[in-house]
Amino acid sequence: MDDLTSALPAVTRADPSTARESRPGRADARALPLLDVPLERDVFLRTLLRELAGTLQDVVGLNEASGFVSVVGQTMGRQIDRVYRTALGVPRLSPEEVADVLVDLKARIRGDFFVIEMDADRIVLGNRACPFEGQVVGRPALCMMTSNVFGSIAAENLGYAKVELQETIALGHAGCRVVVHLRPGADADLAPGREYFSDGGAFDAPPDLAPASP
Repeated sequence: MDDLTSALPAVTRADPSTARESRPGRADARALPLLDVPLERDVFLRTLLRELAGTLQDVVGLNEASGFVSVVGQTMGRQIDRVYRTALGVPRLSPEEVADVLVDLKARIRGDFFVIEMDADRIVLGNRACPFEGQVVGRPALCMMTSNVFGSIAAENLGYAKVELQETIALGHAGCRVVVHLRPGADADLAPGREYFSDGGAFDAPPDLAPASP
C-alpha cells in the first residue's frame, strides 16, 4: 500500500457490477474540503520525492540515483549559501558560521540538526528528525541532498569539504551522524564520502578552533 493511502481507514469496496445501480448519486462536491484526507502540499512533495528516489534506485541503482540527487543538492547548496551570505552581509562564512548555517537551514525545513563537536579539521553533527520524515526510510539516495548542501556550503566558504554520512535515518538508524571534514589530508582520505571544492578552486585552511561546547 502506498504512503498516502496507508493513512486512510480500510473501506469496503462495492461490487463494480452493482456499484452504479446502488450508489445514491453524486457526492456533494462542497463536502470534499471537509473530508479527512491526509493530503496537502508538504505531504505531496515529500511523497513525490520519495517515489522519484525509489524509482531511480530501482531503475539505475543506488549509486546512479545518488548521483542524480547530488546534482540537484549541489545546485541548491550554492543557492542557499548565497542567500545566507547576503542576509548576513558577509563575503564569506567563517567555520563557526558555516556550522551555524547548517543547523539553521535544517531547522527551517523541520530537521533537528545540532553540533556534537567541532575543531579546525571537522564539524560533527547529529540529527533527531529528517525533513522528509518517514518518507526517507529506505531511500538513502535522498541523503545526498544533505551531503551536497552541506558540502557545497562548506566548500564555497572554506575551499574544501568532504561529507561523511556515518549514520542515517534512511538506513534505519535512530538519528543521523554527519561529519563535514574541512581539510584535505589523511583523516579525510580515510573517510568514506564525497569531496567538494569551491568554484575558485582555492583552499584556505580554516584557523584552529576551540572545541564546540557540548
